[in-house]
Amino acid sequence: MELLSFLHSSVLVNFKSRFCRMTLQGFNLTAKQPLCQFARRKPFLPSTIAHNTVRCMFIQTQDTPNPNSLKFIPGRQVLESRTMDFSTPAAAFCSPLARQLFRIEGVKSVFFGPDFITVTKVSEDWDWNLLKPDIYATIMDFFASGLPVITEEAPRTDTAASEDDDEVVLMIKELLDTRIRPTVQEDGGDVIYKGFEDGIVQLKLQGSCTSCPSSIITLKNGIQNMLQFYIPEVEGVEQVVDDEDGVEKEANST
Repeated sequence: MELLSFLHSSVLVNFKSRFCRMTLQGFNLTAKQPLCQFARRKPFLPSTIAHNTVRCMFIQTQDTPNPNSLKFIPGRQVLESRTMDFSTPAAAFCSPLARQLFRIEGVKSVFFGPDFITVTKVSEDWDWNLLKPDIYATIMDFFASGLPVITEEAPRTDTAASEDDDEVVLMIKELLDTRIRPTVQEDGGDVIYKGFEDGIVQLKLQGSCTSCPSSIITLKNGIQNMLQFYIPEVEGVEQVVDDEDGVEKEANST
């Protein structure tokens, strides 16, 4: 019995010694490092898992005045400076990211800003808690792919000055660019200049502003009042909207 006990103790000590050497292999024990440093040591990750960490992104969301629109902020540049609105899947021909987002059931329209993406759902019947995981995954997978957000030349929709613009139109465009558009973009939308005729400024709302219940208030009490204050020639503002056939028409906001 004593011999068996001795052999058992020897095997146990030998096992513990080998286990300790295996466990502490790679650590400098002579440096007398605190135990907490060993605890903080990161476990070895296979190459496939380590590679997948590149796909990780922290995407923030921000509510908009439109309950059916949500602003997604991926923490990186989406477009350089302009904005782009995709009201239908057909309009997303020039953007792989927009096309992917339209494949998510319940997505009605997509809007790109300089550093954000606004997604509008079909109706209030769709729960954001069900839509957001698919939208997160689509955005993360796209940016991990390295593909460009825009692959083809799209129609110009900004308010850049033109040689044909008179003094009043130049003032309207400058005011839109410097004072009005930045504020609207904060709410996940944009406003595009479409024309000026007989004292009426024609504007098109995009993004979260398209179907927002307060869009008329935005035009009437916000944009129109500011334009009239700085530019006496402006008598009113009209909203240009898209009908079901994709043809633009005007909706009087005065």
